[in-house]
Amino acid sequence: MTAASQRAASSRRRLLLRTAALGLAFGTVRLKADAGAPLLAAATSLRDAMHALLDAFSLSGGGTLNVAFGASGNLYRQLRQGAPFQALFSADESYIDRLAEDGFIVGSGQVYALGRLALVISERFPITADPYLVDVSAALDDGRLKRFAIASPLHAPYGQRAREALENLGLWNRIESRLVVGENVAQAAQFALSGATQGGLVASSLIPAMAHQGAIKSVLVSQPIYTPLRQKAGLRAGADPVVRAFLTVVLSPHGQHLLDRHGFEPVRPPAAG
Repeated sequence: MTAASQRAASSRRRLLLRTAALGLAFGTVRLKADAGAPLLAAATSLRDAMHALLDAFSLSGGGTLNVAFGASGNLYRQLRQGAPFQALFSADESYIDRLAEDGFIVGSGQVYALGRLALVISERFPITADPYLVDVSAALDDGRLKRFAIASPLHAPYGQRAREALENLGLWNRIESRLVVGENVAQAAQFALSGATQGGLVASSLIPAMAHQGAIKSVLVSQPIYTPLRQKAGLRAGADPVVRAFLTVVLSPHGQHLLDRHGFEPVRPPAAG
């Protein structure tokens, strides 16, 4: 692939990623770069990081891939039901572990990053973003907090961790009636960003893009109050060599550096710079 064609492919992918981002709130979205390219499935927490990873892969001569974004639980079910995903990049290792146990993927998969939960509050609301949600609790009492966004705990790992954090802080029973639940974590982030809710618990990897779209306050939620999100990828048997090569790039120092830049905690030493 020539430098000019790589730049063109990168530009097309940027447009497609932006278009996909507009539709993420409405369920699984397919990023179509090439009708004949292998299809990956990826958790919506990877939306922005995937842009950088695909560009790095393309510029290294790796090739073109299609990506379907969605809640990890939904993508897991679709794969089991025959969706033509050659790999799943899940936001939680449990889905990959189950696929491995039942023979849907090769081996046991690879942990590629650690995800972090973040509290985000729109700047238009007088609530402080703090790592133990102290002011969220106070705002429940004094009426400042009327709506709060999380992803679905039924099939979105970040929604599951949001519920766990709220339960561990003794907030779940008090806040449950005020929850606005997103199909996936990207939709929950959009609820918080748009002002449909006063705030929410979302993936820290989505915070940079949110900050570019509107004024927000954000903070990482204290790690001890929820189980770490070990984000794991699994490959189908017979996965295209391009897919295998892409996973290698994700796990490489440069790939880990890109994930670090996009709000994830790398699992291998990232490249400097």
